[in-house]
Amino acid sequence: MRTIVDSGSCIYSDGETVTNILVIGGGFAGVWAAAGAVRTAREAGDAGSEIRVSLVSGGDDLVVRPRLYEDKPERMRVALDRILGPIGVKRITATVVGIDTDARTVEAVDRTGAPVSLSYDKLVLATGSQLIRPNFAGSENIFDVDTMPSAAALDNHLRRLPEQAPSEGRYTAVVVGAGFTGLEIATGIGERLQAIADADGRSESVRVVLVDRADVIGPELGAGPRSHIEGALSELKIETRLDRTVASATADEVTLSDGEVISASTIVWTAGMAASPLTADVPGERDRFGRLNVDAYLRVTGVPDVYAAGDVAMALAEEGNLTAQSCQHALPMGKFAGHNVVADVVGTEPISFTPDPYTTTLDLGPSGAVSTVGWERTVRIVGDEAKSLKQDINSVWIYPPVDDAEQLLAQAGRFSNL
Repeated sequence: MRTIVDSGSCIYSDGETVTNILVIGGGFAGVWAAAGAVRTAREAGDAGSEIRVSLVSGGDDLVVRPRLYEDKPERMRVALDRILGPIGVKRITATVVGIDTDARTVEAVDRTGAPVSLSYDKLVLATGSQLIRPNFAGSENIFDVDTMPSAAALDNHLRRLPEQAPSEGRYTAVVVGAGFTGLEIATGIGERLQAIADADGRSESVRVVLVDRADVIGPELGAGPRSHIEGALSELKIETRLDRTVASATADEVTLSDGEVISASTIVWTAGMAASPLTADVPGERDRFGRLNVDAYLRVTGVPDVYAAGDVAMALAEEGNLTAQSCQHALPMGKFAGHNVVADVVGTEPISFTPDPYTTTLDLGPSGAVSTVGWERTVRIVGDEAKSLKQDINSVWIYPPVDDAEQLLAQAGRFSNL
């Protein structure tokens, strides 16, 4: 049986025409797009009263994805109903499997497996990105922290290591990919392994190896913070294997592309991201990550009534630089998209996407953190001070208000942190 959810425009018995905005995705960009749309609709007065905002997501929670590299990742979520319920956003629990921009329909599957048909007047695509998993022999033995279930599986695996038969690599972790996520995992997983191994009386056997096909650490992070990162890796006794990758793996060892075999019970893959495959259903230009080209107002180029925000969108951040697939850009993109999609409906001026100046703050585990500013990534603070900033970002700044419509809508209208 097919469930039909009418989220397209309709006319009520009193003659009122309702315009429905459908947001796909319950991550940072989707949540803030929904909140931004409600805020702008309310500010529009009578014109905005005819707008309804719905959000479709496969899960019940906003997953705080930037924190999934941490211990106990199952804590890193916020109930969507506590965020969006107070402002009247209709939540549809289903996984979207297709989009028809000509018919203005969306096909989804609910939790029972039943197909769901959705229609829309305006669409905001905010389904994020996903890890590109490898297909080498034994790749089924690797872990990742791309989703809540996969991060929880890694966490559970680490906690059960003492149950394994003693082996050379029982407390060895090989992290593949020395980019942002890989570095945060590599510098943090040793501490987690140490606590587990200490309880097992095996503290001396902890080992972390970081592998990357590039010939430098963090090539996309630039030269600015590299010496600080390398210093942290040295301090934490993390071994590096550069200019190579994984050729094959088993449950207890990794073979690298140069033939080296490393005994390891834990392999974590972080190399390579791509936009949600739903972008393929939207006509338009894409970049090498699969992101849709959008204009200054986050409208998908050449596709009427479709906006994109977050990791699925390729937007201009500032002259000469496009947005990064990051929480830092997903939040404001959602706010701008939500505002502009309603401005389109009520006929007010849209606002050009203008994010805060680009910064990065990289967690380096027990070695603190390093924070940079600008696209050239000039180091501004390091060590404990940067670590405190990172903790504020992770535990406070990126969390939306809950159970508080007034605060949520006020924050949805705050387009800059300056």
